[in-house]
Amino acid sequence: MNMINIIEKKKNKERLTKEELTYAVMGYVNEQIPDYQMSSLLMAIVLNGMTQEEILDLTDIMIKSGDQLDLSSIEGVKVDKHSTGGIGDKTTIAVLPLVASAKVKCAKMSGRGLGFTGGTIDKLESIPGFQTKLEFSQFMKEVNTIGLALMSQTGNLCPADKKIYALRDVTATTESIPLIASSIMSKKIASGADKIVIDVKVGNGALMKTLEDAKLLAKTMIEIGKHYQKEVVCLLTNMEQPLGYTIGNRLEVEEAIALLKGEKSDSDFKELVISLATYMVHLGRNIDINQAHEEVVKQLDTKAGFHKLLEFIEMQGGRNFSNEHLKAREIYAPISGYIKKIYAEKLGTLVKEIGGGRENLQDQIDYEVGVVLNKKVGDFIQAGELLLTVYENKKIKKEEEYLACFEITEEKVEPLPLIYEIIK
Repeated sequence: MNMINIIEKKKNKERLTKEELTYAVMGYVNEQIPDYQMSSLLMAIVLNGMTQEEILDLTDIMIKSGDQLDLSSIEGVKVDKHSTGGIGDKTTIAVLPLVASAKVKCAKMSGRGLGFTGGTIDKLESIPGFQTKLEFSQFMKEVNTIGLALMSQTGNLCPADKKIYALRDVTATTESIPLIASSIMSKKIASGADKIVIDVKVGNGALMKTLEDAKLLAKTMIEIGKHYQKEVVCLLTNMEQPLGYTIGNRLEVEEAIALLKGEKSDSDFKELVISLATYMVHLGRNIDINQAHEEVVKQLDTKAGFHKLLEFIEMQGGRNFSNEHLKAREIYAPISGYIKKIYAEKLGTLVKEIGGGRENLQDQIDYEVGVVLNKKVGDFIQAGELLLTVYENKKIKKEEEYLACFEITEEKVEPLPLIYEIIK
């Protein structure tokens, strides 16, 4: 078998056999196939897609490339949550404690940043001392003790996906429905969860730019789930603007903490956290969706979710960090009007470029940098009023670059809907 022939087949829109996919994927994992050839195959997949059979084959190869977690010693239904990634998406940090405090077990593996989106592991590692590399025995003990645990993807769990995922991040091959679906579902299935809730982001700040693509991704993942007897629910959510008010690792952790402490009243972030947690509790406890919603709101109102988060942070070695930040630079609105658009991808890319994300695999993230929005789409702003606050360190961007992320109009603008559709 020959890698060049495999690339040629996919370039010519021909279906690859499971043997050919295995040769390519495992050859890359075992360092017998170089980055440039795997990158070429990935780009051919991005351009020409894959059949449903190819997607199932690729998912299966990734699952079987390493270990599969046995969570049978954890009592009850284990529910996992995943997001396809978006600007300012810090939902996991708030959702999991709410779900765990509502007596549903969460044993979660998370990833690092992909493209212009941030990763949950990167955000949590902004907490001093927080450990994301756990021994499996410690991971299991934590779930049984406090109801949740979160760790980075281990080297033995879907190593094929881990290596290809990292390569996609730096070769402009992130935006592919077959690759995204097989990557997400291979990890979820290998991680041993019984039920899975997936937040599929849609819009200019997400990997899926259109609702049509988001629906296709959701249906593809649900079909993979059915193949492995896993119930999957997908929420299609708006990423035409950043989620919440913060972008940047440490800033996003602080916003999640503030939400659980009851310091944030109404926001799109709060609405989404409650919605995702509701479906997880609904699946985990097999209760009516309205009853699950009431249970989640109760955990939020009583601050049970906040205390569960503190337990979680302490259990994984995290320490309190001060509220001191880098020197802030304030940027003000040049004109009066309504916020018509916030170009989330542009803003996320700026944060990445000042150190909040990775340009290359080896890059170290600056956890302190980021931006805090003062207004969202639909809000009115006066000329000279604070638009956003920027926290920079070694890399500085021009004010005009930040202002170019906003569109202000004289006409009144309606706030954006948050949840487009729920697909089961």
